[in-house]
Amino acid sequence: MTKGTPSMGKKNKKVHILCRRCGNATYHATHKECVKCGFGKSSKLKKQGFQNKTLSGARRK
Repeated sequence: MTKGTPSMGKKNKKVHILCRRCGNATYHATHKECVKCGFGKSSKLKKQGFQNKTLSGARRK
């Protein structure tokens, strides 16, 4: 089997579909989990790590 351009033509499946909770196309169809809001994994909304950055050490005043 070749690894180049002919193989890339077979990659036409839809992995992410529309999420019922947030409405974005970030719901993984096979994992049954939304990447953006966390629907399917937990009942709470997913929080990103960069949203609540804390200052540490000498920079904190």
